[in-house]
Amino acid sequence: MDHVLPTATTSDEKNRGAACAVLPIGSFEQHGDYLPLITDTVIASAISRELANTYPLFQLPPVTISCSHEHSAWRGTVSISSSTLHSMVDDIYRSITDSGLASLVILNCHGGNYVLANVVQEGNADGKSMALFPSGRDWAEARRSARLATSAHEDMHAGELETSILLHVNPELVRDGYQAADWVAEDRRHLLTTGMSEYTQTGVVGRPSLASAEKGKALIASLVQSFASVLEILRRTLPKPQSHAGQSLRCRESGRSQ
Repeated sequence: MDHVLPTATTSDEKNRGAACAVLPIGSFEQHGDYLPLITDTVIASAISRELANTYPLFQLPPVTISCSHEHSAWRGTVSISSSTLHSMVDDIYRSITDSGLASLVILNCHGGNYVLANVVQEGNADGKSMALFPSGRDWAEARRSARLATSAHEDMHAGELETSILLHVNPELVRDGYQAADWVAEDRRHLLTTGMSEYTQTGVVGRPSLASAEKGKALIASLVQSFASVLEILRRTLPKPQSHAGQSLRCRESGRSQ
């Protein structure tokens, strides 16, 4: 099994000299009877590992429990509050920037972590340098690249996409049964009120029967390619260092105003 946790040493990271950290965020929640509770964490870690192999990134260990309240009807699901997740990301950002890094990418692989969009939006408004990845468009492009038959809406949970990625990165974690576990629930407008149990008896919403390792490989490859634009926008939006001349001028002006 590939490592879910990064294995770099402090010397490795010193030599890498990364300016940006990537924080994979998964979950601990039901994924039907054939995928493990750690599915989202395995996916987030696999993508993070491929990104760090391609770009100069500081790969952080994953957040393994997040906001899975919609899955609480199924045994094994564990959640934290959205405010706790917000605080965790804030603390991690503060720590990595205190140690010299410039920015943080949150690699979110659980759809129920709605708060992370606010964390990034508010953080950047407050002068931080953060990004959230993958976006809905990144996932859509990955689906097209991998020739998935399903849409993101149809294939919401434990379906073609997630099963394909696990078949590629950790096939030993996929149990038999996914081939006959398809479940369709197109109209889920009250999901936030009722949770998943209103729309599925098995915990699955999607078509895992269509999954393959080849699709999983293509999905990750597309996401790695899409990530280049994230680093570019972070580089462009980083605060520009002030020149010594500019600092001296402001100091003199400040002194005259006193």
